[in-house]
Amino acid sequence: MRGSQNVHIDFTSAQLNDVLKSLTVLDLSGGRITGVDYNSEAPLARRLATLRLALGERPTVMEFLGALRGARVEVRNGASLAIAGKILSVERKTRMGTAGSVEMEQISLVTDAGEVRNIDLNTSTSVRIADRDLNTEIGKYLGLVASARDQDTRRMTISTTGAGDRNLYVSYISEVPIWKTTYRIVLPSKEGKKPLLQGWAIVDNTVGEDWNDVELSLVAGAPHSFIQQLSEPYYGRRPVVDLPESVQLSPQTHAATLLGGSGRLSGQVTDASGAIVAGASVALKNENGGVIAQTSTDGNGQYSFDGIAAGNYHAEIQQTGFKKNDLMALHVGPGDNIVNSQLQVGATTETVEVTAETVSVNSSAASMQSGNFGKLGVANRPRSSPGFGAGEGGGVADGTGGGAFRAGINGRNAEGLAMLAPGTVENSIAQLNAAANGAGLGDLFEYKLKDRVTLKKNQSALVPIAQTEIEADKVSLWSGTSGAGRPLRAIWVKNTSPLTFDGGSFSVLDNEVFAGEGLTDPLKPDERRLLSYASDLGILVDAVQNSRPQHVTLAKISKGVLTQISAEEQRTLYTARSQEDSTRTLVVEHPARPGWTLKKGAQEPEEKSPGTYRFRVSLAAKATATLPIEEVRPVSAVYQLANLGPDQVQLFQKNGSLTLEMAAALQKITTQKAVVQKLEQEMDDRQKDIDRIVDDQGRLRENMKALRGSAEEKALLQRYTKQLDDQETQLAALRKKIQDTEAQRDAAQTQLETMIDELHLEASF
Repeated sequence: MRGSQNVHIDFTSAQLNDVLKSLTVLDLSGGRITGVDYNSEAPLARRLATLRLALGERPTVMEFLGALRGARVEVRNGASLAIAGKILSVERKTRMGTAGSVEMEQISLVTDAGEVRNIDLNTSTSVRIADRDLNTEIGKYLGLVASARDQDTRRMTISTTGAGDRNLYVSYISEVPIWKTTYRIVLPSKEGKKPLLQGWAIVDNTVGEDWNDVELSLVAGAPHSFIQQLSEPYYGRRPVVDLPESVQLSPQTHAATLLGGSGRLSGQVTDASGAIVAGASVALKNENGGVIAQTSTDGNGQYSFDGIAAGNYHAEIQQTGFKKNDLMALHVGPGDNIVNSQLQVGATTETVEVTAETVSVNSSAASMQSGNFGKLGVANRPRSSPGFGAGEGGGVADGTGGGAFRAGINGRNAEGLAMLAPGTVENSIAQLNAAANGAGLGDLFEYKLKDRVTLKKNQSALVPIAQTEIEADKVSLWSGTSGAGRPLRAIWVKNTSPLTFDGGSFSVLDNEVFAGEGLTDPLKPDERRLLSYASDLGILVDAVQNSRPQHVTLAKISKGVLTQISAEEQRTLYTARSQEDSTRTLVVEHPARPGWTLKKGAQEPEEKSPGTYRFRVSLAAKATATLPIEEVRPVSAVYQLANLGPDQVQLFQKNGSLTLEMAAALQKITTQKAVVQKLEQEMDDRQKDIDRIVDDQGRLRENMKALRGSAEEKALLQRYTKQLDDQETQLAALRKKIQDTEAQRDAAQTQLETMIDELHLEASF
């Protein structure tokens, strides 16, 4: 563009809403953007509300006449004279006729003479509006309704200032259909060749105009997007938020790898004198030199890496003031791998190459071992990436425009792989060049076609976006989802390309024959994923699950509490039978349940995905193999020492859940507890004697009140008096006995509490 020129771009209202959220305008030649404006229009309902007529967008005749209540009109019914007056009401009436009830509309007028006249509205009835101002208002109403049928065009004007020829960069987001991905995986028929993956994108041109010689850039990802009516004046209305739609896909996808392997690499870093080196940087690299993981040594000089896939690596260990150690030929196997390193004093720029010596601990056995069988939930994640495509530059109405609209489609024709002659599939695909360059865009990934393309409006095309070799193993996958006991045919792929493959469908060609199809979630570079595509009719799998009785693994006495931790064990035996003539690889997916862990010494899983262990099993031809998986879960039981009885202690000792030392200590506690209980029983017995004597004294006093003074009664009174005197002596002795026993009880109770508080024992079984 040249000088202070305005640029005009036309949009629909729906497009303008997205443009206002995403518009970016840059003058790339030193000029300045002075403003952006567009024609603003209120919604039709809001504009109709400004009229004196209370009418909606689609009124009936009755609603129209009802809105004119009070207006002066002339009504003529056929050839009869016109009746003039003001509208009182418009109603629907029901009348009985020869053919039954009939409904009809009736208008009521109040004439100038004050008379109310009712006139039926039918095909011969005409109504003329006599109010000139009202006729003008009706004309405005009809004009607004008619304007809603006009082409929805909103013109945006970009104002600039500057001198000379300049380039203007305009970018915005416009809604387009979601582009779809579909892949072809060609398994090699010759040994030593890698599988080929071909990716296609299906794109639809629905923007309303042709794409002529434009650039096509497809972005993969899951950005959030929404609709907001920014182009309409806002009147404080609440926004409308649609409920989310869920999509359930029948084909299943498989979760990504959470931990890449079952290996654990650890060790200690020291100096030449054997002193600990803390804070040293430890980087684990693959054979190509790429960093797999990185950590630092702790205060004890220890480092560790978990979830490492079996294979060859090398590690770099460095610390300020020491020469860098480069550990070569570092092999990591399943289980624990210990590699210690010694740093030499020197400049950090010096490197010492060391051949690593790995000590493997708890490595997995080669045979199949036990596991759990059950149905697993498979993640069927629908595509949720929004249907929006980015554009650079828009249509420029006057002057010259800058930039090409980046939303096109490559129009080259795609050959059907199934139509190729036998023996030409791999060669034909290998000769194709990828038609797109892939590049990362932050959290997104972009496929940018190399050639500019042309595509007519309202047409679609299939565009090649990827052509690369991948690593893949043919496996059978058992995840407990098949009721017939048949696993799935699958390929365990690793994306060895720098591209990110978006989620979509895929087809598999094996020996130039269609083998099946399925779905995949997005696949990042160096990511490993299981892709299932067919049922495996050559293998049968069954699983049997059983539990074992709990046994105590740890007993601890502390702070007056006995804690026993038991191990609940569960064993699942997978049995697989091959009906094929060749060796097969079976991958068993076993659920990783919360609280449960694999038993030590058992076979380690190949990898772990969210909620699932994956075990690899080699299945010989026409043979049967088993995979036992044993799991344990800790269960805690807590007992208060003060509540334990001798019988319960003997039972614990008989079950082997207490050591001899613990049992002896608890027996002393129960013996002391019995002493306390015996003293309390003695106090209770003495109190019962006191209560009995007090009750007898009450009886004697009541009898004494009834005596009248005769010689016999006087003798009886003396007798009662002596009994009361003797009982008082007994009561004094009993109370003294209770007091002494209570003191003994308190001393014994204190001794018991001291024994409980001072007892601290712990033992493993």
